Amino acid sequence: MPKILLSSLFFSLVVFISCKKDIPDNGSGNPPTITVTDNDHLLPGNPSDAQTNPSSTTNYLKDNIYYKLSYNSAMGTPNWVAWHLQSEDLGSTPRQDDFRSDNALPSAWYRVGSTSYSGSGFDRGHNCPSADRTSSVASNSSTFLMTNMIPQSPTLNQGPWAGLEDFTRSNLVGTTNEAWVFMGNYGNTGGVGSNGAFTTIDNGRIRVPSKVWKVIVVIPKGNNDLSRLNRTAIVLCVSMPNDNRLYTVANKNAWRDYLTSVSALEIESTASGTPLSLFSNVEAIERSLLKAKIYQ
Repeated sequence: MPKILLSSLFFSLVVFISCKKDIPDNGSGNPPTITVTDNDHLLPGNPSDAQTNPSSTTNYLKDNIYYKLSYNSAMGTPNWVAWHLQSEDLGSTPRQDDFRSDNALPSAWYRVGSTSYSGSGFDRGHNCPSADRTSSVASNSSTFLMTNMIPQSPTLNQGPWAGLEDFTRSNLVGTTNEAWVFMGNYGNTGGVGSNGAFTTIDNGRIRVPSKVWKVIVVIPKGNNDLSRLNRTAIVLCVSMPNDNRLYTVANKNAWRDYLTSVSALEIESTASGTPLSLFSNVEAIERSLLKAKIYQ
């Protein structure tokens, strides 16, 4: 083989190896199933070990480019959605409002439509918010796929949940920080919308969750992000009842009444039948410290 070609191959191999992110063992004794890099939506870990396999019908890993999610075809909603957030994701693109079915789901699965929530008394509640993806039309439009929605009580969605989203962008991230945000839901006893209490909508094809949660982990902007996800990171975790009677649209700060730790969230979610394990890619000692934090 000519020396020039051999040298070129060696250089390419070095570049490939140097760009690959090394992920520490997640405590299971097995190598992680997903290789992630800086700013990957799942850099801190895959909360339910979701798999991109159609046979994983209740824990299907789906990449919607601007966020990743675990989809539950039996519930018609995601189990959780994860996204990386920094100032570069925020621009002047207007809200697209193009709610639509996600046609990239396995063909045998029911696809929730743009009108599937109509008359239910629940909002089409975004997981990854429209306002977190305003750098381009494509990024904003992606948030209106129905795989990014859950039935959310209107006063929760439009009140403290919107307040928490604004607080995250303005106070936690701003221009100097970057964050990984996870939003999910659990509970089989149903929620309360503007029309009363329901366990399902859309003729039983969409489950209404009892609780809605969010976990935000924040560090200063930089490189080698995984190594910097340690005890110094900011962690904000809330778990809120999906109950229209508990909130007002005007009270944007009511999320502060539902602050909890990631450890407590995991215990409650797992006990309800939705196993959850966050920060699995973070080194064990640092992971336990992050999970114990309660935002002040």
